[in-house]
Amino acid sequence: MKPSRRDALVALAGLPALVALGGAAARCGKKPARGLAFEGEIVGGSSALGHRLRTGELLARPVVRRERVSTAILGAGVSGLSAAWTLSRAGDDDFKLFELESEAGGNARSGRNAASQYPWGAHYVPVPVAPNRALETLLEQAGALVGRRPDGRPQWSETALCAEPQERLFFRGTWSEGLFPRAAASADELAQLARFEQQMRRFAAGRDETGRRLFTLPSRLSSVDPSVTGLDRISMHDWLLKNQFTAPHLRWFVEYGCRDDFGSSLKQTSAWAGIHYFAARLPGTAAREGIGEAGTHDDPDEPAPFLTWPEGNARLVSELARAAAGRIVANALVFDIEPREEGRRVLTLRYLDAARDEVVAVEAEAVVFALPKFMARGLIASWREAPPKFLEAFEYVPWLVANLTLTGRPLERGYPLSWDNVIYDSSSLGYVVATHQGGADRGPTVLTYYRPFAGEDARAARRKLESATWSEMALAALADLSTAHRDLPGLVSRIDVYRWGHAMARPAPGFFLSADRVAAGRSFRGVHFAHTDLSGLPLFEEAQDSGVRAAEAILTERARPFTSLLQT
Repeated sequence: MKPSRRDALVALAGLPALVALGGAAARCGKKPARGLAFEGEIVGGSSALGHRLRTGELLARPVVRRERVSTAILGAGVSGLSAAWTLSRAGDDDFKLFELESEAGGNARSGRNAASQYPWGAHYVPVPVAPNRALETLLEQAGALVGRRPDGRPQWSETALCAEPQERLFFRGTWSEGLFPRAAASADELAQLARFEQQMRRFAAGRDETGRRLFTLPSRLSSVDPSVTGLDRISMHDWLLKNQFTAPHLRWFVEYGCRDDFGSSLKQTSAWAGIHYFAARLPGTAAREGIGEAGTHDDPDEPAPFLTWPEGNARLVSELARAAAGRIVANALVFDIEPREEGRRVLTLRYLDAARDEVVAVEAEAVVFALPKFMARGLIASWREAPPKFLEAFEYVPWLVANLTLTGRPLERGYPLSWDNVIYDSSSLGYVVATHQGGADRGPTVLTYYRPFAGEDARAARRKLESATWSEMALAALADLSTAHRDLPGLVSRIDVYRWGHAMARPAPGFFLSADRVAAGRSFRGVHFAHTDLSGLPLFEEAQDSGVRAAEAILTERARPFTSLLQT
């Protein structure tokens, strides 16, 4: 079935309503809907189970059995798994991870079929441009960091470094290398691009009076100088205008970066976060001049190369999960936390064992709350009636991810098929190719399509996404990609979709500087918080750092000896 021009326009404008695509769509299921030549389904995301928190009915259920553990970790995403990994490395193995889904991974989980493994979320990590002990330790464990040079800098596995060709852009009917349409840009636009890139290099090279980089990862190591953090008070849109970056192609390029990392438009993104996206991935000229610590990436003027795998960051998740083997409790809906009372060493939580439909009570000395912060309002007992004000500061962006399984490769116009393939002016981010790292340039493959709901009201977008059928979402993805690949519908054998209702916290103007963000990160009577939303930057580095910090705080409380993985 070839999507019509109307379908394509609907997909580009936003996720289609049922009436826009006709009423024949199957709600979900593996059989093709009427008129479709491919199969597929909505996978993952136990929203029905999670929504049982809203009713409060679980609070009245009797406890069937009781358990005891030193540390309870809520959520087996990157933050929760990093906390478990840290505790295990210190020999503190009396912990359990409670995970709503049937498997660990959070936003970095993956899938597999006969064609390839493929990601369902995060799919790469940039090579660190500044020392990052925790990340480098994990990358070495995963086989991506294979040795050290005489000066101590890492050497990276060629199979983990993103293979060429890496990026291309579909613009005015053809593909070209890179993500900026240079061939169509005027002399003024190219001059603005050069000036923008030079400004990002200055930010990357800059150091404050304490010697800190202005922008780095994890973000807590970035400069706190008011001249830098003050950028958070305005949007990236306003910062570009203030600095006379008005070229349409440049503004599209910068907004693509904001949509890619944050699911935000220029107006929805803090200028601090928008600049961080570019500057934190550049070593800066200071690396060439020997200022500060030696970085881990050679070229001071080029962004860090990417490390990636067919399954995306699920490769790193699997390494973290080794430390928690046998201690992950899947299909567990935690619905109540009673924090420690004055003078007590333990706290209590309750969860629903969904497989048995039984309520279980757990006593623990500490909890790592590695879930999105908005969930704390429903889970922490004293916050249900009197929620802290800081919970209102968080806004979460929904995403649609679709994996399209192809029997062969689409015809190409211009620059060849790359790892990352972006369509200019699309609402999506395009797609990555799961089989790219294997070097096969023909035969079956899987394209992973990413669609953030940037520029929209998050709640309205979430309702639209939650009410959409499988075929609506599948057709939206197919129609969008068919604008660049007219023969794509004939090659698709399957489209599976994943709805991320609360995929990431949005770094809106003012969020990074806010007292609410700082307050949200403080532990509360034995509950330690760990999640990317505490920084506003939904990145692997932030997730790992928050999990490691929470675990090391618990180890410190217990006076347990350990070697810290944190940079200070």
